Amino acid sequence: MPDTTGEAIDKICTIEAKNRGMPINVLAPMYAAARKLVGDRPITMVAAEKLRENVGQGDSVLVLTGAGYAPQMPFGESDGPPGAAAIARALYRGLGAVPVYVVEECHAGPVVASSHALGLMVKEHFEDAKDKRLGSTIVYAPRNQTDVQKWAKDLLDKYQPKALISAERIGPGKDGILHSATGIPFYDPSSPSATGIIDISAVVTEATKRGILTIGIGDHGNEIGFGAIHDTVVKTMPRGEFLGTTTACDIVLPVMMSNWGCYGIEAALAYLLKKPEIIHTPAQEERMLRQCLDAGGLEAMMCTTDFLVDGLDGETSMAVMQILGNIVRKNLEVPTTGVAH
Repeated sequence: MPDTTGEAIDKICTIEAKNRGMPINVLAPMYAAARKLVGDRPITMVAAEKLRENVGQGDSVLVLTGAGYAPQMPFGESDGPPGAAAIARALYRGLGAVPVYVVEECHAGPVVASSHALGLMVKEHFEDAKDKRLGSTIVYAPRNQTDVQKWAKDLLDKYQPKALISAERIGPGKDGILHSATGIPFYDPSSPSATGIIDISAVVTEATKRGILTIGIGDHGNEIGFGAIHDTVVKTMPRGEFLGTTTACDIVLPVMMSNWGCYGIEAALAYLLKKPEIIHTPAQEERMLRQCLDAGGLEAMMCTTDFLVDGLDGETSMAVMQILGNIVRKNLEVPTTGVAH
């Protein structure tokens, strides 16, 4: 039954609905490649199983997100922060974990707003989140790239995470440069004067060295995690040889939008724990998206505060939550044919 439920969840999260000016017909081959890495099983369910196996009461989980920069999106976008908040809340309420958001400071506003909209408080001090069970905490990346390597090691030393989840967080290509979904270079971290846009993929590579479970969620192959299927990204994505990140995760989940991938794992975890109440509702989704937008997390296609995520109406994401909730609840119900069959 877990795989039956997982198949349905994966199908919802991997529906491709894009403007035809963007890369299209790319999700299916990337998903197929990622699925092979987990034994040809539903990826959301495998991710949820691994989280349940590795994370317990009081354990820290790093949650990385943040994409989009000035001048188009100075505080990031509406895809990423809501997903990060949803999966952090599920880990907190489902497993008793302590979520630690890891972001650049410019992306903090939408992340905090999204988390608060779901009732998961973000505390300034880690001790309040861990010892007093008051929610999550947030950590900011250094402002200079030269400081990242040491910071990444110190971060893992301090929080001793049992898992790391990266959602809509861009990773470097084979040339070390961060690229957009259409292959436009954001930033070259090797530049000695580079500041303002920081590559934090060192946190993931260091976590991998230490044997910490890593999960990467994205929609175009330039996000952290897709290094695990780099060859497929190169073959599938226009300009994939440039934008395809080399940063791999243990599990990579290609989806229509990163938020939906997080929601899918949230739903799979709710099923495994038999706690459908940890799935956020369509009404909560609306509240979260609007507060994310109000905090500056702009819609990435048109860079506006319109009620959209990656070009799709906010109501579409609300409908996704309705469907995911129904999938989980129906699969947890006592089997019945009803009264008319």
